[in-house]
Amino acid sequence: MSRRCELTGKGPMSGNNVSHAKNRTRRRFLPNLQDVTLQSDVLGRSFKFRISNAALRTVDHRGGLDAFMAKAKEAELSVAARKVKTEIQKATVA
Repeated sequence: MSRRCELTGKGPMSGNNVSHAKNRTRRRFLPNLQDVTLQSDVLGRSFKFRISNAALRTVDHRGGLDAFMAKAKEAELSVAARKVKTEIQKATVA
């Protein structure tokens, strides 16, 4: 399982540990990933995602999974999230 957010595409970043003596060693900054279940109002189903805490806050801010998926870019979404987005789009059009 990759350390990548399924909704925003956020992944590990690299940087340096810097000691008091200014010695630098490489390190990784990992995203704060959580396993969550999000409810779709349009489909009446729930979906499990592994998303970052920042993405979870964005979903809440936009008003739920359906509103988030309406504005989400296809390139940032995982394969499973793209399928959910197309299902939501088909349900809202019909």
